[in-house]
Amino acid sequence: MSAATTSNSPGKWVVLPHYAFAALAFVALGVLLLFSTDAFGGHYFHPKLLTLTHVAALGWATMVIFGALYQLLPVVLECNLYSEKLATAAFGFLGAGTILLAWSFWHFELGWPMHVAACSLVISFILFNINVAQTARKAPKWTIESDFIVTSAIWLLVTGLVGLLMVVNFTMPFLPVEHTHYLKLHAHIGMAGWFLLLIIGVGAKLIPMFLLAHHEGTKKLNWSYNLINAGLVLFILDHLLFQTALLPVYAALVVAGVACFLLYLRQAAKTRQRQDIDLGMKQTFVALGLLLLPLLLVLVVSSQLALPQSLLSSVYLVYGISVFFGFISALILGQTFKTLPFIVWMHAYEDYVGRFKTPMPKDMYSHTLLRWQNISYLLGFILLVAGVLLRSQQVILGGAIGFTLTSLLYTANVFQMLLHKAHDLKPFPYGNAKSA
Repeated sequence: MSAATTSNSPGKWVVLPHYAFAALAFVALGVLLLFSTDAFGGHYFHPKLLTLTHVAALGWATMVIFGALYQLLPVVLECNLYSEKLATAAFGFLGAGTILLAWSFWHFELGWPMHVAACSLVISFILFNINVAQTARKAPKWTIESDFIVTSAIWLLVTGLVGLLMVVNFTMPFLPVEHTHYLKLHAHIGMAGWFLLLIIGVGAKLIPMFLLAHHEGTKKLNWSYNLINAGLVLFILDHLLFQTALLPVYAALVVAGVACFLLYLRQAAKTRQRQDIDLGMKQTFVALGLLLLPLLLVLVVSSQLALPQSLLSSVYLVYGISVFFGFISALILGQTFKTLPFIVWMHAYEDYVGRFKTPMPKDMYSHTLLRWQNISYLLGFILLVAGVLLRSQQVILGGAIGFTLTSLLYTANVFQMLLHKAHDLKPFPYGNAKSA
C-alpha cells in the first residue's frame, strides 16, 4: 500500500463523492426494485427493467468504480492521476446523466431529456478515457493490468456511443435492424468489455495484495486478456455483419478468458501469507462464485436453444440479474470495505502516524452492519432469481426487500466512514514518537 499515499493520490473530494453517490444510487435501486416486481413477468425490454439496469450499471457500479479507480490507479500503475479536474467533471456528467436517464426510462420519455442524458454520459466517458490513458502513459512500466484497465475504458466509451445511437434512433429512426438487436450489442460490450476487463485488471493486482500473496507469472492474465477481447470483437462483427450460428464459440472464448483469470487467482492464493479472511474478502469470494452463473447462462442464451418463450425470457432476465445484482454488486459490497476504509483513514490520519495513536482502517466501519449486509444480500439475490424463474411476484418482492435492506446497511456503513473525523487522539510518549 505504500504507493497509495497522499503524495501521489488525488484529493479526497475527488474520490469520496463517488462513493456517496453510488451508495445513494444503491438505495434508489432497491426502492425502484420494490415498485418493479410486475415488470419481471415479460420481455426484458421494459421501461422499469431498463431503469433498474441503468441505475445499477451507471449510478451504482460505474460510479463506485470511477471513484475507486482514481484512488487505485496510483497503486496499479505506480504513478499520479493525470487530472483531478477531469475526474471531477466526469463525476458531474456521470451523475447528471444517470439521474436524467433513469427518469427518462421510468417514464419512457424518449425526447430531449434522454438525448441530454446520453450526451452527458458520453462526455463523462470521454473525460474518463483521457484521464486513464494519460495516467497510464506516465506509468514507469507497462503491465498487463494496464492493458486491461485502458482497454476497458475504451470499451466503456464504445458502450456509451452505441447507447447514444440507440437513443437518437428512438426519435429519428435510422438503424437498419430492430432496436433490440443493438440492445444486445450495447449490453454485451458493457458487461464483457467494460465491467469484466476492468474488474480483472484491478482484481489481478488487488486481490493477491490483500491476501499477501506473491504470484509473478502473468501468462494466464495474457491469455485472459486476449481471449475475452477476441470473443468480444468477433461477437460484434458477427452480430453486425454476418449473424451466423457461431455465437456460442465467441461466448466460450470469453468464458475461457475468465477461467484463466480464476486460475491465476487460485495460483496466487496458494502463496498467500494471510490466512484469516475478513468479511470484505469473504464477500469478494462469494462474488467470484456468483460469476459462474452468468458464465453458464451466456452459453445458454447464445446457443439459441428451442426453449419455450416464457422460459427463455426468464433466462434472459436471470442472466442480467446475475451480472448486475449478482457478480458486480457482490464484488462492490465486498471490495468497498477493503478500499474505502483505507482511503478515509489515509486522508484523516496520515499526518498523525508515528505521533499519535490512531485507529486502524478496519475500525472505521461496523462489522455487525457488514455481516448483516452480506446475509441480506445473499438472501435477496436468491429470492430474486427464484422469483423470476418461478414467475412469482411475491418471491420477487421478497428479493427486493432483501436488496433494499442491503442497500440501507451498506449506505449506513459507507456514510459512517465518509463522515469520520479524527478526534481525541492520544500522543505517543516522546521516546516512541522519536523512534517511529
